[in-house]
Amino acid sequence: MTIGVFVVEDSPIALQVLTNIINSAPDIKVIGTATNGMEALLKIPKANPDVVCTDLYMKGMDGLELTRQIMSRCPKPILVISVGVGKGQEQNAFQLLEAGAIDVVAKPETGMPEDYDRSEIVQKIRILAGVKVFTRPLRSSPTPIAIPTVTRQEKPKSIKLIAIGASTGGPQAIAKILRRLPKDFPLPILCTQHISIGFLDGLVNWMQQECQLQVKIAQAGEELQPGTVYYAPDRFNLEVSKQARIALSPPQEHERHCPSVNVMFRSVALNFGSESMGILLTGMGEDGAVGLQAIALAGGVTVAQDEQSCAVFGMPKVAIDLGAVQHILPPEGISQFIMEFVSCQFA
Repeated sequence: MTIGVFVVEDSPIALQVLTNIINSAPDIKVIGTATNGMEALLKIPKANPDVVCTDLYMKGMDGLELTRQIMSRCPKPILVISVGVGKGQEQNAFQLLEAGAIDVVAKPETGMPEDYDRSEIVQKIRILAGVKVFTRPLRSSPTPIAIPTVTRQEKPKSIKLIAIGASTGGPQAIAKILRRLPKDFPLPILCTQHISIGFLDGLVNWMQQECQLQVKIAQAGEELQPGTVYYAPDRFNLEVSKQARIALSPPQEHERHCPSVNVMFRSVALNFGSESMGILLTGMGEDGAVGLQAIALAGGVTVAQDEQSCAVFGMPKVAIDLGAVQHILPPEGISQFIMEFVSCQFA
C-alpha cells in the first residue's frame, strides 16, 4: 500500500526537494501540493492524503494556523518541516504540537538538497501514516470525564512518587496532565519522553510555561523534591534510589530506547513499590508496558491513556493487553484522578 502525502511549501525549490525525497521511497508518493495555507485547505479534502507535510513560515496563513484549520475541518497526521523548528526555536515546535501536529523536522538553513535528512523525513512519514487523528474544534468546552472514585480502601497506604512515560504525542498529553496540578503539589514526578536529540531543552522550557510546577532535566544524585517534574536527559535512563535520589544510567542492550520508560518504571517498582504510581501515555511500540506491569505487581497504582485521546495507541495498548493497567483515562482524566488520589491521601 502506497502512502499518499500532501506537501504545503511556498518555496518552489524546497517543494521540489521535498517532492524528490518523498517520491524516492518506494512506498510513499506525493499526491498533491500547495504553495500556501488557503490553497491547501481547498485541496487537501479532495486529495485525501495519508499525511500532510507543511512548512511553518508562509505568507498569509502560516503552518501553525493551517495545522489548527486542518485538525478542525479534515484531520490528518501532520509533519511540519521547517527552519522554524530547529535549534533555538523549540517553542515553535511545541506550539505546533499543541495545535495538533504529530511531529516536526528541522529544515536545513542552507536549503541545499544534500543537507536534508532524507531518512528522517521518510521514516517520520511512515510512522505518521499509521497514526489515528481526531477532529479538534477550534473552540471547545471541556466535556465531563468519568473518573474512578478513589477510596482509602482501594489505594495503597501512601503514594510518594509518580512516574510518567510517553513517546509520539507525549508532550501534548503530559502538558494536559501537568496544567491541572497546583503549584503546591506534594509529590515529585519523573518523566521519560522519547524525543529527538536536541529538543529536550525546548520541551522543558515550554512545559515550564505550561504548568505551575517546577520542570527540569534530572541530574544524577539530586534529591527528589515535591512539586518538581524531572525529565530524563538525552542518552541516559532516569532511575531513582530508595533514598529518593536521581540515578542516571547508560543504554541497556535489551532496551530499544534510551531514555527507556521500562528502565524508569522498573526502578520505581523496585525502590518505591506500592508507594508509586505509573502512568503510560501515547506512543509507538511497547516501551513501558513491562515496566508498568512491574509497578502493578509491586502493589503500585497503574494508569494508561485511552485509545481515543492517543496520537499512537501502541505503548498503552501493549500494557493493557498485559493486564498491567488498573485505570484507563484521557490526559485530563488522569490529572483529575491524580488530584483525587492525592487529596484522599493527604486529607
